[in-house]
Amino acid sequence: MEDAKKHLESLSEIKELMERSTKFISLSGLSGVVAGVMALAGASLAYMRLQLYYGNTSMDVLRNSSGRIAGMNNLAKELFLIAVAVLVVSLLAGILLTLREAKKKGQNIWGKNSMLLLGNLLIPLITGGIFCLIMIYHGWFILLAPLTLIFYGLALISASKYTFVDVKYLGIGEIILGLVSAIYLGQGLLFWAMGFGVLHIVYGTLMHFKYNRN
Repeated sequence: MEDAKKHLESLSEIKELMERSTKFISLSGLSGVVAGVMALAGASLAYMRLQLYYGNTSMDVLRNSSGRIAGMNNLAKELFLIAVAVLVVSLLAGILLTLREAKKKGQNIWGKNSMLLLGNLLIPLITGGIFCLIMIYHGWFILLAPLTLIFYGLALISASKYTFVDVKYLGIGEIILGLVSAIYLGQGLLFWAMGFGVLHIVYGTLMHFKYNRN
């Protein structure tokens, strides 16, 4: 019985060593929670601004009947600044918490695995970001929520092979929400809050208790 226990412990150590050599395992679950909370705060602020300006939370109000942007008005600028603020704070929190987790696990933050992770994450994200800018140029704000959710989900799935498999499941959830959001156009703010807010909080909480508690 004692020998069997020692064998299991050895196998567990070998598995951990293999994961360290092939995957970046220092992602912080708390960074997902912070990103989710920030997204919900940003969505709430955007909701209040839309209500204040139009008494309407549909993104239809940001485009005219021809689908062209009616002009970069104050509301559009405010919503853009809210999105940027959410992104910046989430990224900073993610970097700081991941640095702390990497130090705790003794893993190099900038090694082969983290570079592969970052590269596979950025290609779909940059592609999606450029495509969203093109949509903004044409005034199709109504498509931003589905597009950001779908491209973000694709980026997570692409990067998941170099980190925890749980990231892949988060990506699948984001894509599903993005596709449903494309059906219910005009309700993008709700789906955006669910995808970047609720899903991130659930994912981050599970990740923290599964991998980061020790």
